[in-house]
Amino acid sequence: MIERNVTDIPETSLEEKVCFLKSPAAYRPQPAKVEVEETHMSWVFLAGDRVYKLKKPVRHSFLDFGSIEAREKNCREELRLNRRLAQDIYLGVAPLTRNDNGRLSIDGEGRPVDWLVVMRRLPRDRMLDSAIIAHTLSGAEIASVAERLVGFYKHAQPADLAPAAYVAQFIEEHARNEAVLTAPEFDLDGRRIERLLGLVEDTLRSGLLETRAESGRIVEGHGDLRPEHVYLSQPPVIIDCLEFNRRLRLVDPVDELTYLGLECSRLGADWVEPVLVSVYVKSSGDDTPSPELVSFYRTYRACLRARLSLVHILEHDQRKPKKWLPLAKQYLDIAASASLSPDVPAAQ
Repeated sequence: MIERNVTDIPETSLEEKVCFLKSPAAYRPQPAKVEVEETHMSWVFLAGDRVYKLKKPVRHSFLDFGSIEAREKNCREELRLNRRLAQDIYLGVAPLTRNDNGRLSIDGEGRPVDWLVVMRRLPRDRMLDSAIIAHTLSGAEIASVAERLVGFYKHAQPADLAPAAYVAQFIEEHARNEAVLTAPEFDLDGRRIERLLGLVEDTLRSGLLETRAESGRIVEGHGDLRPEHVYLSQPPVIIDCLEFNRRLRLVDPVDELTYLGLECSRLGADWVEPVLVSVYVKSSGDDTPSPELVSFYRTYRACLRARLSLVHILEHDQRKPKKWLPLAKQYLDIAASASLSPDVPAAQ
């Protein structure tokens, strides 16, 4: 039972919460060990056949996890949204409590000091990224993923977003991409970057994106559709929807599928994107996606991912400092290969 009227419980630091959740003794039934993963916004604890996610008390321009109330709200929103594509995986939201004696518990007596998303644990080797790396992925599995997503998009809530507002989002992010990709400290190929950015700008001025929005193609999608979030069951299960900012979930399905294809290409499976788009066109009733549209989304997303990789270099907390520049260059190689201009060279 949760008691919310206790006022004399000491402040519980993030370090104390993480230390507690790292211990097998925190869980019932008690697992043999707890595996721990840290992301920029969460701590994730893999305990037996369960996963517990603790959100960090961080604030950014696009999210606010600073208060316990905000973290509870986002945990419940994560549960609601992810049950759209992973109904049986997302089990609930549990309080991390502290009693009068200062003892921490998961869903125990006392006052909530934080909140946890509770999930079933999925076998790692059946995630899409693992299947690509192991060379076990089949075309039929990707077609099944695409069909699952087509059904999802057909029933997704249409975006209440004017065409001009839809395009404005891309213009704003493109400006941020340009500022980082052309920064002298990264010493990237200026001519190559200029051409890629120019191609994106050409599409932004073409009216192609306005047409997609005017035709009602923008929906509330997943928001973070990457291979590590796709479980190859039958039917496929897709986890880790972006919950903290609805605007970032308002997407063109072609954009979101192309982004998944981009990330599969980065892992070595460049054949995945054409399958995803082909199944979407065949099954959705949307026969308007042009090669130019697909190429734009792929190039734009690759530039965006390159920028986000480079931003990590500027951060003080770098867990993998040697990772980011090569990763950014890899995304730019993909952007060049997706470009409509045949003479945009790959990085040397």
